[in-house]
Amino acid sequence: MPSPRERLQKYLARCGHGSRRRAELIIEQGLVKVNGKPASLGDQITPGKDLVVLHGETIVPPRALTVMYHKTSGTITSTHDTHDRLTVMDMLPKKMVDQGVLPAGRLDLETEGLLILTNDGDLQHRITHPRFECTKEYFAILSRAPAFRELAALRKGVYLPDVGKKTSPAMLNRLRRRKDGTASIHIQIHEGLKRQIRRMFSGQGIRVTYLKRISIGGLQLGDLAAGKHRTLSKRDIELLLDPPKRDRPPVRKRTGRR
Repeated sequence: MPSPRERLQKYLARCGHGSRRRAELIIEQGLVKVNGKPASLGDQITPGKDLVVLHGETIVPPRALTVMYHKTSGTITSTHDTHDRLTVMDMLPKKMVDQGVLPAGRLDLETEGLLILTNDGDLQHRITHPRFECTKEYFAILSRAPAFRELAALRKGVYLPDVGKKTSPAMLNRLRRRKDGTASIHIQIHEGLKRQIRRMFSGQGIRVTYLKRISIGGLQLGDLAAGKHRTLSKRDIELLLDPPKRDRPPVRKRTGRR
């Protein structure tokens, strides 16, 4: 059976040369050659057969490495920080960092939970690009329980002035009223706008006091301890990209009494 052909920009992204869009720019700038000839956008190659060269260096796929990390509050989702704060890269073994893993998306400074890091640019694209609608689920503690009309507004999408558009509809469930007047809730979104969930609730006059991402696609954070990581298996990655269908019940208000 012949080897499958692959679009050049996808191959470059998979080899760790940025996103697909970044790879397209590299090709358009004439920096890539295939079998000794300048490449064009839209070219297809056969990995392992065609010779791809960038800046005089032969491009070969690195050993694929994808890890899940339980980010802690106060850690920056970045490769470096100008204020000398701890980044998620500081928390990984050097051998992993040297293999070129990068965060697939981000979590805000105060937000905890599941973060994916990978050296597979194509996988990173699938997780982060809105058109793939990769669902992320969060557990939040709120300063108060949302009223019915506020829940309805959040479900439909909230207008963010600086973005100039509404957020996509959110799924909200498992609302719990707490004895101290606060509330907890689960939120599912597939966008990744800056401080999106905090801003969505802030628009309703509600403060998010705690936020934790508990799943991406069908991959659960589970019992992975805070600050720890583990390498993902092929099955884990399948869950990321093709999560099992789950029933998502509507929000139910509870008083906490049994």
